[in-house]
Amino acid sequence: MLAAERRDLLLARLARDGKVVAKDVAAELGLSEDSVRRDLRDLAAAGLCQRVYGGALPVSPAIADYATRTTVRPEGKAAVAARAASLVRPGTTVILDGGTTALALARALPADLAATVVTHSPTVAAALVEHPAVDVFVIGGRLFKHSAVTSGAAAAEAAERVSAEQFFLGVTGVHPEAGLTTGDADEAAMKRLLARRAADTYVLASAEKIGAASPFEVLPLAEVAGIITDAPADDPTVQRLADVIHA
Repeated sequence: MLAAERRDLLLARLARDGKVVAKDVAAELGLSEDSVRRDLRDLAAAGLCQRVYGGALPVSPAIADYATRTTVRPEGKAAVAARAASLVRPGTTVILDGGTTALALARALPADLAATVVTHSPTVAAALVEHPAVDVFVIGGRLFKHSAVTSGAAAAEAAERVSAEQFFLGVTGVHPEAGLTTGDADEAAMKRLLARRAADTYVLASAEKIGAASPFEVLPLAEVAGIITDAPADDPTVQRLADVIHA
């Protein structure tokens, strides 16, 4: 089998099963594990998969730059945002993460909502200017431009002083085995910190993020109250995610 044929097979297996286990594919095709791992390295270098110990997982399309991500499935993000907005109760304090789905959530909040929103996203904060009864507290720090959020020591120190009922978390990957992941280690750490400052954490995950993975874990699935997604309820990956969260 030619290298190009092997890689096509690996991509097809990734799409079908949601993962590739190097030793299983090697045994099936009569190849060495080193050959399969080398193919996976090449696919990962091309941005076509996310390598993990023992194999690979589907790569998240949400690793693109911020401007590009605003054009990815806006209808799915709007559906997720509408559902999340329905969970925000008047008089409560909530934390909104950054990213394009969190921005959609900010815009989906009722115009007359009276609540307090804490965010480390300047774009989310700016969107809430249109909500006169929402008190907005912005966590400052170094701007991470990929997601238009602040991070670093100053942001972490400010976040430690926050307490909220809910945190709406944005991630780039939601996978039954890899958990909740994102593409930057510092951003992942900031998300974990914010999750610790809220009674309940809800994940904002439009369908393209379901079954995908990025390099850095944010939280295990068991530590969140729920995943808000527009993916079909009968999707096998969604069902596996529900089993993990409700275990």
